[in-house]
Amino acid sequence: MRVTRSVLVVAACLGCNDAPRSAGGDSGAPADTGVPTATASVASAATSASASAAPSASAAPVDLPGRTDGCQAGMVRVEGDYCPAVMQDCVEHHNEYEEDKGKRRVSERCLRYRDPSRCVSKKRKTVSFCMDRYEYPNQVGELPRVLTSWKNAKRLCEEAGKRLCTEDEFNFACEGPDMKPYLYGFVRDKNVCNFDKAYRYPDHSKQMLEYDDCLRDDWCKAELARLDQREKIGDRTTCVAWSGVYDLNGNANEWVEIPHEKPPNRSGLKGGWWGPIRARCRPTVTFHKESDYGYEAGFRCCADAK
Repeated sequence: MRVTRSVLVVAACLGCNDAPRSAGGDSGAPADTGVPTATASVASAATSASASAAPSASAAPVDLPGRTDGCQAGMVRVEGDYCPAVMQDCVEHHNEYEEDKGKRRVSERCLRYRDPSRCVSKKRKTVSFCMDRYEYPNQVGELPRVLTSWKNAKRLCEEAGKRLCTEDEFNFACEGPDMKPYLYGFVRDKNVCNFDKAYRYPDHSKQMLEYDDCLRDDWCKAELARLDQREKIGDRTTCVAWSGVYDLNGNANEWVEIPHEKPPNRSGLKGGWWGPIRARCRPTVTFHKESDYGYEAGFRCCADAK
């Protein structure tokens, strides 16, 4: 899958491969990329979703999991020993993969992984950081922001006094010390997180715009509404990781920073979106550049713990 004029071309993404960045389980897996549609209320809901990065304290549940010490409001403290290289062995693939492999490239959806995963690094790395509890704008009741390039995601985090999360930070916040393939465990369950929704083919006759401009353009706003299967922040309480962070699998793809890379290759997408794709913790899509954006591409912010 390639990018046309800096827009993620999603129609091909169900059968495209990325370069896996962990040992085992991800070879030949497709990119978890796509684009969202809003409901009839997309204009008002999505516009407010882009208004601020500060969490809504009044709308948030009283009892939320995870630590918050040393973090800004709306963030969770993630701390522990992280395994940089993991073996995650799929023991049961989705029927589409078994029936169609060799005929066409399909999304590698694994229904069940061998439990436990195996750390193949010589030693684990101690990490401690803060991560937004929810996808940007980190406000309960808002739709997660999409159609946002890596560069603009980075800018929006920095304007909020934060930064983009790194690849390793996303991995650990999602999978935890047990290195779970899905944030909730080893068996795929579309009822826990927002993924495995039926794929809707985008209209490639025109180029979609970035988020704020899209909501001001009649065609783009209607196309976003047709494609969109995002859920509002806080609506799904089951998709929560061991860390207390929500929606790291599914809902919106999330930009991360890949350390030690140079522009325009610092950008990675993780976690998957609402479509019939991998939607796991560890895989990173690496071939989208820093100016690319797509209808499913969102983000959340991180910060150093104090």
